[in-house]
Amino acid sequence: MPRSFHRRSRDVRRLISTLFWLALLAAFATRGYGWWWVQQPLRLPADAAAVDLSIEPGTLPRAVAQSVQKAGVAVDPRLLFTWFRVSGQGHRIKAGSYELERGITPQRLLEKLTRGEESMRAVTFVEGWNWRQLRAAMAKAEHLRPDTRNLPDAEIMKLLGRAGVPPEGRFFPDTYAYAKGTSDVKVLQRALRAMDRRLADAWAQRSPQSVLKTPDEALILASIVEKETGKAADRTLIASVFQNRLRVGMPLQTDPTVIYGLGESFDGNLRRVHLQTDNPYNTYMRGGLPPTPIAMPGKESLLAAVQPAQGNFLYFVAKGDGSSHFSASLDEHNRAVNKYQRGQ
Repeated sequence: MPRSFHRRSRDVRRLISTLFWLALLAAFATRGYGWWWVQQPLRLPADAAAVDLSIEPGTLPRAVAQSVQKAGVAVDPRLLFTWFRVSGQGHRIKAGSYELERGITPQRLLEKLTRGEESMRAVTFVEGWNWRQLRAAMAKAEHLRPDTRNLPDAEIMKLLGRAGVPPEGRFFPDTYAYAKGTSDVKVLQRALRAMDRRLADAWAQRSPQSVLKTPDEALILASIVEKETGKAADRTLIASVFQNRLRVGMPLQTDPTVIYGLGESFDGNLRRVHLQTDNPYNTYMRGGLPPTPIAMPGKESLLAAVQPAQGNFLYFVAKGDGSSHFSASLDEHNRAVNKYQRGQ
């Protein structure tokens, strides 16, 4: 063969070898840059400690990358989408509400999105609160969507599947975490189901001697017990007093029900005229339990209502230290009133 042919063959082989090594070096360089890039902090707006990112169900990885940019992160969505694709994790990105904090890297961003680490907030419903106080807490809750804000009570209960049921006392007092942008209906559903479970558990443990006939009666009595004392040791005794009164047909004569019946007109001072003014919640003038609960009872009050202490107490009076003195007779009760209330 001509010497020129061999020379051209060597040149071609040399060129191919050079191109191969250049391509290999480029691949290593690209891979090295990619590895470096995914570990670098993404740039957020200068005046923001974090930005909110919302991903709707069914959003594809490319659209997620675009949403990150639209949220205020200074990033090329094509580069971010490439990272989602190359990582093999893009299909695992979960819908939700996220908070992208300053210093977050593309690697940490993908971890957050695939693990579903949503931005969470919480609202607390306190034992002894009434429905009005619960609604006020929801109205102030940060990033909780107020879908029920302008709805009447009846419409809210209908939304929750309890049409015709008064809302008072139907929600369990607890702290409920939620993702930013969650509807307040969802939080109410959770609190409602929680009370359903707690009430059912308590009712299943009721004493055979209990005069209560239904779980609803237990809920009403538990709400009164909740408002009558903050001392845990007295709860079963107070429940015993009220069950004994119900058993003998004696009015409950409990101030918290009267106060509840006064509603927002109550100024903090319960007067004799209030006790003498008839309404469905005036247990001085009407026998039996009031028509609805008067507050949200906690677990201990629910159990006390269905497992009252054994005894023949019919009266109690506050001792001034958070506890109460219990009496079986009116004479003993009057002496206790003189001692603890009048200092005689």
